[in-house]
Amino acid sequence: MKKKLIQANMALLFALTLSGCKNDIPSSDTKAPSSASDPVVLRVWGGEEDEALLTEIIDGFLAQYGGQADFQITYEPQSESTCTNALMADLTNGADVFAFADDQLNTLVAAGALEPIADDQAVRDANLPEAVLAASVNDTLYALPLTADNGYFLYYNKQYFTDEDILSFDRMLDIAAAQNKKVSMEWSSGWYVYSLFGNTGLAVGLNDDGITNYCTWNSTDGTVKGTDVGEAMQRIAGHPGFLSADDAGFLEGIQNGAVIAGVNGVWNALAVEEAWGSGFGASKLPSYTCAGQQIQMASFSGYKLIGVNAYSKHPEWAAKLAEWISSEENQMLRYRMRGQGPSNINAAASDEVQSSPAIAALLEQSEYSCPQRIGGNYWEPVTAFTEGLLAGNPSGESLQQQLDTMVEGITAP
Repeated sequence: MKKKLIQANMALLFALTLSGCKNDIPSSDTKAPSSASDPVVLRVWGGEEDEALLTEIIDGFLAQYGGQADFQITYEPQSESTCTNALMADLTNGADVFAFADDQLNTLVAAGALEPIADDQAVRDANLPEAVLAASVNDTLYALPLTADNGYFLYYNKQYFTDEDILSFDRMLDIAAAQNKKVSMEWSSGWYVYSLFGNTGLAVGLNDDGITNYCTWNSTDGTVKGTDVGEAMQRIAGHPGFLSADDAGFLEGIQNGAVIAGVNGVWNALAVEEAWGSGFGASKLPSYTCAGQQIQMASFSGYKLIGVNAYSKHPEWAAKLAEWISSEENQMLRYRMRGQGPSNINAAASDEVQSSPAIAALLEQSEYSCPQRIGGNYWEPVTAFTEGLLAGNPSGESLQQQLDTMVEGITAP
């Protein structure tokens, strides 16, 4: 694995110290872990694309604390999405500080890789409630929130839609059809399909075993029944203004002019803005008609977190470094260098971040989102269900039968 050793340089320390720090970064007289004669050796894992960012952040840490210990901090590229697998291969010799996707938290906690955060109230106060929830298990905080941008929202072309139009998915479909255009949403993935079930009172989630799922999407009771959502989806699937398209199909439609609105994420913001220019718009998801009422579309949300290895030989310094990486100032630096949305409340509310339509839309949608906590059996049954709807129900089964089959698959042991 490629390594980059980052050590204190006295000239750099002097220059950076003179440049000063923001108020949210602890001052040099902040109480830090007691130093020892032996070097403080720390390994940091982060995405390969974050190398320049993490190098600058670590340099700042050395400038702040370099006189208090003999630091040897090593950066190693490691994808957040596969961090847990790499860590589980050799936990006692894994990275001291590591970035990972929030859906890996339960596994890391169950494996004893993470200890509860010591000063959890300060973290709760500083970060968005949804990000804190994503970093917690049973209301105990085990990691530090880092970003709040792995979710989806509505892109729309202002040349076709007003601010009022985008409040209603049904209205948007009608406008698109009248223009011989499309509104795109991916139904081949349960990640997006959740949006139609999420605010109905019907539930899906992970059981206490951390492996199997519970699901009531086929419920025949309540204000909104499973068939109500299914019927709404049938209407959407058959609408001439609707297109189910994956990420590539969404971008192709944006670029060739066939798609004038769609549900997608921040990773495509630049491409959409380049295609639409001054027409570029982004907002929270709209509502849709279900059981005779308007239901706000929900969403799964994703967060990047910073963890401290419970087996670190320098746990106090590792915790200090994790706090530094996830601080308000360094979350702003991450936004400037990598375009990633902050979880820190002050950073997220800043004019600079709010000026990004995509990030602002994602933060607006966060009120209607929840962290993805789903077992592996969720995905294929949902895809099979939506494929049937999009194909016009070739099986001939009743909608209730199709829902029952989907839920049976989702909840399978």
